[in-house]
Parts: sequence; structure tokens; C-alpha cells
Amino acid sequence: MNQIDDEIIIQKTKNWITDVVIACNFCPFAAREIHRGSVHFEVQKNATIKKALNTLNTLLLQLNSTKEIETTLLIFSNSFLDFNEYLNLVDYSERFLKKNNYEGIYQVASFHPDYLFAGSNSNDPSNYTNRSPYPMLHILREESLTKAIDSYPDIENVPERNIAFTKEKGLFYMQQLLKNI
Repeated sequence: MNQIDDEIIIQKTKNWITDVVIACNFCPFAAREIHRGSVHFEVQKNATIKKALNTLNTLLLQLNSTKEIETTLLIFSNSFLDFNEYLNLVDYSERFLKKNNYEGIYQVASFHPDYLFAGSNSNDPSNYTNRSPYPMLHILREESLTKAIDSYPDIENVPERNIAFTKEKGLFYMQQLLKNI
């Protein structure tokens, strides 16, 4: 893969954010950061857990030194395609944050093409609130997230609202949204 491939992957991810995450209002804070241009996109190919954690570390250092970047998406173009393998990466990433004293400073959110909430089945449309075109780790500044949550009315109902939206729209609709990006 080359730079052009990375640009296509990033554009597809941006399309997912605008056409799914923002259009469905899954995250009430995403539009602001996309419009501000404060989201950093990083594509990693042929990643292992070790490579992914090294990249995570680099991105955390970048966030520490670059206040203009509000949030970062680490996109795995051809790695961690198996959801269980991906969940291991998420677990390692969270332990990495804790071990390196980033807990309370940064938080990792998870998105995957085969995302499956515990207790749900693969045909449950609510899984599409966290389904993305590629496996990715979303690194968030916890302080900014806390401020956004504190200023958003009725934030505790967002997950239930998202689930209701996906169930109302149905599996086919949600599948097509993701497919069409």
C-alpha cells in the first residue's frame, strides 16, 4: 500500500463519520471536531499488537504536544480483522494507557466492521453504532470529553437513543449505510 491507498482509507473513514456517525447522530460531538479539522487520522498496515502499541504511544505523544488535535483515529487497514483479535488489541491498549499513566488523560473507544455488543447477535442493528469500515482505535482527550458530556443535556440517554434509532431503521438500512460509504 502507498500514500494514495492511505488517502482512500482516510477518506472512507471520513465518509463513515459524516454519513453514519454524524448523520445518525450517534455521537453528538463528532460534527464539531470534523468541521474544526481537529481530528488526526493515522493508517497502520500489517500491524501486530506490538506495532499497534508503538503507534499508539507515538500518537499519545503527538496529542501531548499538539493541542490543535482534539482526537485521533488509528485505522488498521488490513489488521485485526477478526473481532476477537481486535478485542485483545483494545484490552492491551487500555492496559497500555494505565501502565503509562495516561489513564484519566486519554481514553480509547473501539470501532470495528464486525463490532458485536456483549449479549447481542451479529444481526442486531444496534451493533452498527460501533461498526466502522476498518478496525480502529479512537483516542479521546478525557478532559475534553468530560466538558462535552457536562454541557450536553440528557447525555445518559444517547446510547438508548442510538439503539432505538438503529432498531427503528432496521438491519438492512444500517448495513446499506455502512456499505455505501
